Amino acid sequence: MKKYSIYALLLLPFLTIQAQQVPAKKQEKSILIQNGIAHLGNGQVIQNALIGFKEGKLTLVADATLVKMDRSSYENVIDAQGKHIYPGFITPNSTLGLVEIDAVKASNDESEIGGFTPNVRSVIAYNSESKVVETARLNGVLIAQIVPRGGRISGTSSVVQLDAWNWQEAIIKEDEGIHLNFPSTFKKSGWWAEPGTIEANKDYLKQVDEIRAFLSKASAYNQEDPKEIDLVFKSTKGLFQGTQTLFINADEEKQIIDAVQLSKEFDIKKVVIVGGYQAYKVTDLLKKNNIAVLVNKTHNLPTLDNDDIDLPYKLPKLLVDAGITVGIENSGDKERMNTRNLPFNAGTAVAYGLTKEQALQTITLNSAKILGIDSFCGSLEVGKDATLFISEGDALDMSTNQLTKAFIQGREIILESHQTKLYKKYKERYNQ
Repeated sequence: MKKYSIYALLLLPFLTIQAQQVPAKKQEKSILIQNGIAHLGNGQVIQNALIGFKEGKLTLVADATLVKMDRSSYENVIDAQGKHIYPGFITPNSTLGLVEIDAVKASNDESEIGGFTPNVRSVIAYNSESKVVETARLNGVLIAQIVPRGGRISGTSSVVQLDAWNWQEAIIKEDEGIHLNFPSTFKKSGWWAEPGTIEANKDYLKQVDEIRAFLSKASAYNQEDPKEIDLVFKSTKGLFQGTQTLFINADEEKQIIDAVQLSKEFDIKKVVIVGGYQAYKVTDLLKKNNIAVLVNKTHNLPTLDNDDIDLPYKLPKLLVDAGITVGIENSGDKERMNTRNLPFNAGTAVAYGLTKEQALQTITLNSAKILGIDSFCGSLEVGKDATLFISEGDALDMSTNQLTKAFIQGREIILESHQTKLYKKYKERYNQ
């Protein structure tokens, strides 16, 4: 013990230096942002905007050419002339803060042992001091849905803001959803560099029946007053009461159809399809049942040989045109490091048919609606949280997304990461 204590003391200065920045203090002075171009997140744009907030809440969202006001009533006035103002971007279906280094098992806490574990709460493993969180904030990602992986039912997600001392302070909506990985109708072998064969999943119906059996038992348990507590079944109560959302990971047409039918069978009122690669084929079904889709990142390749080569790029447009509420998520390969690229995935959707404001909605208000936080997040509207940022240019464009100010619940956060520190360090070296 003495030896390990000495090691810990030796590591302490290093760990202190490497920790995340100190979270910002609660907003004390009222702030007014003027002269900027405000993209409200609800489809509206104000060319000469006045954005005011006090005590963490938006108190003014107006067109400066249409209102008269005493600007001296705000203690801090920020001139955003020629700059753009946006609501904080939201990354749903994310493992941000659950894994720090993939190759270091001790830093990987994204999945639990077991096939049906809805009682697993991902948020208690969320590391608010993750270095990856810092890099995401630099591009305007200020809110995240923290989601577990693995198993058939992975567990429960929560929504957090990305400036906190710990996971308790980070939470803005707790245990809002349960995540189901619907079985695939086929199996692949090999990997991307050496693809193998594709075969039908002979166990598909059996696996679907296993989900049906689990939901049947969970539904029956929650309709009674059980003598013995079963934490697994108890944790699903919100699904049947309509207070939680069932997020179903499904890409194939048949998967989606079967998943929707299964949710209707058990009267699960809130359902969201995650991934939804072939969701454009079943838009009537989705619209009829008021089911939103969190499409996977647009920076992807087609899944099947006969797919349009640009299908991942234009999928948000196809779904929006069909009247589906669409958000963009970023799961998959290198998902945590690529969180910072979330706005550029939305920008790619602009190049393939969406307007800039429609694309913005996929990572702001639409995602807020899907996560059930739109009453206080997702757009610049009076009464909502002052979670927003100022960018030098178009925040959906990689070449012009450059934040100058960012606020979470009115608190001005530090726009710096270990990467920016290294940039400054070695820039000095080359200036010598």
